Amino acid sequence: MTLLYVVVEGQTEESFINDVLAPVLWPRQIYAIPIILGPPGHKGGNTNYARVRKDVVLQLKQHPAEYCTTMLDLYGLGQDFPGMPLPPNLRSADKVTRIEQAMKADIVRLLPDRRPDVRFLPYIQLHEYEGLLFSDPAAFASGISQPHLAQQFQRIRNKFTSPEDINDDPKTAPSKQVLAAHPAYRKVVDGTLAARAVGIEQMRQECPHFRAWLQILETLKPLTN
Repeated sequence: MTLLYVVVEGQTEESFINDVLAPVLWPRQIYAIPIILGPPGHKGGNTNYARVRKDVVLQLKQHPAEYCTTMLDLYGLGQDFPGMPLPPNLRSADKVTRIEQAMKADIVRLLPDRRPDVRFLPYIQLHEYEGLLFSDPAAFASGISQPHLAQQFQRIRNKFTSPEDINDDPKTAPSKQVLAAHPAYRKVVDGTLAARAVGIEQMRQECPHFRAWLQILETLKPLTN
C-alpha cells in the first residue's frame, strides 16, 4: 500500500481527489489523501507559497515513507512562488514546468534528508481546475444540468489546442467563462458533478500536463523509512 498526500487549494480540489482521482489509483494500491491548505477547518484560497511550503514540509516530515504532491491552479497563483515572475511569452506547459521545478528544488534544499527528490511531486494545474472540465464540453454541460450550454462550451474549447491552454486572463479564465454562461455555477458542487460526468480518461486524453502527472502517480511504488 502506498499513501499519497495531495496538498490542494480548497474544497473543489478536495472533492476531485476523493471522487475522481482516488478511485483510479485504488486498484494500484495507491491511496490519495487530500489536504486543504492552511489550518484544520480552513476553506482554502489565498494560495501563497509560504502556506504551500509549510504544508508540504509538514506532510514530508510526518509521513517519512509516503509521497506528497500538490494540485494548485496557475491562475491566481501567488507571486511569491519559486520561478515567479514568469518570463513573457512562455508556452503554457513551460510556465508550470518552471514553477514545479523551482518548487521541488526549494524543498530539496530545505529537507535534503527526507528524500524530497523522490517523495515530492509538485503539480500546477493549467490554468485552472475548470480547464479540465472542457475536456468534454457536452459532458460538462450535462454534468451541471445545463445541456443547452454544450455548444457554447464547445466553442470555447475549440479556440485552443488543449483545454489546458484556455487562458488565465481575469475575464477569460476557464471559471470566468463558465460563470458568464451560467452565473449559478457552484464551484464545489457543480465542479465535482461535472468532473464525474467528464471522467478522468477524457481529461487524460485532452490535457497533456495532467496526463503526465497522472502517469507519475499511477507508477508510484511503496517506500521504506
